[in-house]
Amino acid sequence: MGEPILEVKDLKVHFPTPDGVVKAVDGLTFTVHRGETFGIVGESGSGKSVTCLTALGLIKRESAQISGEVLFEGHDLLKLSNEDLRPIRGKGLSMIFQDPFACLHPFYRVGDQIIEAIQCHDSCDKNEAKNRTIGLLDAVGIPQPDDRIRDYPHQFSGGMRQRAMIAMALAHNPSLLIADEPTTALDVTVQAQILELIDHIKQEFNIGVILITHDLGVVADVAQSVMVMYAGRAVEYGSRDEVFSGPLHPYTWGLLESIPNIDRKGGRLVPIEGAPPSLIRVPTGCAFNPRCPHRFDPCDKDRPELLDRGGGHPEACHLRIEDKKRLWNEREAGRVEVAS
Repeated sequence: MGEPILEVKDLKVHFPTPDGVVKAVDGLTFTVHRGETFGIVGESGSGKSVTCLTALGLIKRESAQISGEVLFEGHDLLKLSNEDLRPIRGKGLSMIFQDPFACLHPFYRVGDQIIEAIQCHDSCDKNEAKNRTIGLLDAVGIPQPDDRIRDYPHQFSGGMRQRAMIAMALAHNPSLLIADEPTTALDVTVQAQILELIDHIKQEFNIGVILITHDLGVVADVAQSVMVMYAGRAVEYGSRDEVFSGPLHPYTWGLLESIPNIDRKGGRLVPIEGAPPSLIRVPTGCAFNPRCPHRFDPCDKDRPELLDRGGGHPEACHLRIEDKKRLWNEREAGRVEVAS
């Protein structure tokens, strides 16, 4: 694994509201290395996107209480002004947003928008920027890029719009690429093509990739490291093999069991009961305890820290490591009874 490219230390992002403080991210620590795809997984509202938007300086400091450190190539991004962030954002650090149709201006040609992104950071004339744009569109697999450069976003399919956003993100050869749900609303074939493209780019340019998703199946295909988030905190963190072969947190078990699997006994998906908690009123103790079928007294009283309790990788659950391994093995063997 390459050298660390992004180090997040005890990041907290709290939003004061009339109803209370929304603890969107509440003490997050992780590291992304060059040449690595780092998967951040969790349900909607778990804090995945807020984490990365904060790193990019896209969360207004006037509306949020932000603390901790976000170190990118030696710079603490949280201490930089917007003016100091500008040469880093889009050049050293780029993001592919979830909805390309919302991110591309409908009144401007796709090519012109990529040209503008290039000229934002590089002092080149429009003709040079246009040639680079054609090369980028070709590199991400858009056919006849010298013609399609003149098209408007509505003339592109969903997959092609996402490819155009990837081309824009790659315009300056960033060191770290953040992909926020890059395959949402795309059909399965196009999803696979987009993920394969991102993985190819990572290997060709030896960059780091953060992949934000709610789908552990996506992470299983492309990520080397995985962090599972719940209610603004990490509940499990390890290599892909550690998290998928020996998951240690009941929430991770629930996410894994909700992945469609034709080999599953009975053929039924197993949902996680209940709903994520309000981030204004997070339950005392373990935030997952109202939904956890294995809760016991400590879960209601003490919030578990993210630690390696002997299972080989950090997790945040009060259960004994022997019980976690037994319960997961029972689930895997199909011996855990699921209420109908």
